[in-house]
Amino acid sequence: MFTLLVRRADESVDVTTITRTDDGRLNPGETLRIDTRDLPAIIREGEQDATRWVWDDTARWYPRLLAAGLPVVRCVDLRLVHAILRASAFTTGSTIHASPRGAWDTAQAAAVDTSALFVVEPESLPDPLGEFLRQRDAIEGSPQRARLELLATAESTGALIAAEMRHAGIPWSAARHDQLLTAALGPRPAAGERPAKMLEALAEVRAALGAPDLNPDSPAELIRALRTAGLQVSSTRQWELKNLEHPVIEPLLRYKKLQRLLVANGWSWLDSWVAGGRFRPEYVPAAAATGRWGTSGGGALQLPRAVRGAVIADPGWSLVVADASQLEPRILTALSGDTAMAEAGAGDLYEGIVASGAVSTRAEAKVAMLGAMYGATQGDGGRLMPRLTRAFPRAIALVEEAARTGEAGGVVSTLLGRTSPPPGVASEELPPEMGRPDVDRGMRAWGRFTRNFVVQGTAAEWALCWMGALRRSLAGRFGRGDDAPHLIFFLHDEVVVHSPSSEAAEVATLVEEAAAEAGRLLFGGAPVRFPVTVATVTAYSEAK
Repeated sequence: MFTLLVRRADESVDVTTITRTDDGRLNPGETLRIDTRDLPAIIREGEQDATRWVWDDTARWYPRLLAAGLPVVRCVDLRLVHAILRASAFTTGSTIHASPRGAWDTAQAAAVDTSALFVVEPESLPDPLGEFLRQRDAIEGSPQRARLELLATAESTGALIAAEMRHAGIPWSAARHDQLLTAALGPRPAAGERPAKMLEALAEVRAALGAPDLNPDSPAELIRALRTAGLQVSSTRQWELKNLEHPVIEPLLRYKKLQRLLVANGWSWLDSWVAGGRFRPEYVPAAAATGRWGTSGGGALQLPRAVRGAVIADPGWSLVVADASQLEPRILTALSGDTAMAEAGAGDLYEGIVASGAVSTRAEAKVAMLGAMYGATQGDGGRLMPRLTRAFPRAIALVEEAARTGEAGGVVSTLLGRTSPPPGVASEELPPEMGRPDVDRGMRAWGRFTRNFVVQGTAAEWALCWMGALRRSLAGRFGRGDDAPHLIFFLHDEVVVHSPSSEAAEVATLVEEAAAEAGRLLFGGAPVRFPVTVATVTAYSEAK
């Protein structure tokens, strides 16, 4: 049963229950307009009946429900599902496929004030009921219905998880963070001043370049100083500087490393993002074209090792940290049905590739696989590609075909039906991972994008199923109370669960079982393992 919730500007909510007739058609019932004060009772009753809530945007609805103590199990996020179906090659012929951009294609709602259940704000996106029915028509009329159903469910569940993780927050010790910063940078300086260790590195840089007034934070000024010193540089990027021989290089790289820490996770970040012992990042599901997540603030997906020691479990609790081992190569194995690569992945995949005779060392195996998935033509990756192709022809053929499709101007799809944008897409629709300069370099660059899209996008689908299965099993075993284990962090192929220490061992088992379930959901009985490395720790830094 579906229940559509539509918010109105007068602080009322329209509630429409949608059931199926005996012949399988969707049948919207009478729409009831209720006061928001009556919504909690509707939510609680619906949860008892296994309702799937339908709303315009989880980011607009769910934070307030969580703040009111109203978690839900299932939803349909119309905005996220619209984006999938509008672009998917699996929905060709439906009214929603390739439809013009409109209100349903706008960016995710910003973080909302949860002090009241609802506040007066612009109404829901236009015609939510019509949009829902168009989406169901596209899914149910598709030859790939089962795959699209799973993707739509996983995407919507991911939106619930994103809101729940922000609501719970990551346990964060401000005192420990300050200690780590002080050790790395020196004592906290006055506003606008550089910390002591940055000043030390800066003095060495200025002395080495003979530029006592140099501002190294200005790329143009720094490039001029480097060229004056005889270093022909085109940028101040780390990879370029590392290839140079000069006394300035070591202190300059040291300065830049300290600067990145100060800007990204320094004291200002700590003041802005950590409150009440919790860091609550703003996750953005499907921020990338492949379905990978991003954040709209806080930089949760780029937490440097220097501050991970500040992520500390509450007293009596532990962090269960799980990392999916070699996820993308295993996804490629399952997608391609390459039995030789599946055999190599029975244990450590890279060691298995070495044992196959394709390469000589584990390091070479890793470089070769990265080259296959990202389109290496030069260096060690390009050199090893022919040997990898001979050993694992089906796996390599899959990414090569995806690359040729992109170079020819075509689109490719993930296992469940997320489809890449076409090369001629408008600037506002470009995937973040493909900036306009990449497109302008020609179709070969787009081929590298589509080559990786099928693997990375399917890996993102696996990760959503992993989290969804884990969320369900945690709630089924421990419930949803404040004292129950719960997800607090997700990064592409890694999850972290905050758990009472007494339950941590069982949580670790559930994490592993959820990974296996995700593999079965996507690939059935394919002989591909999806092992996870699990560590139970007190501080996040101990797991790395």
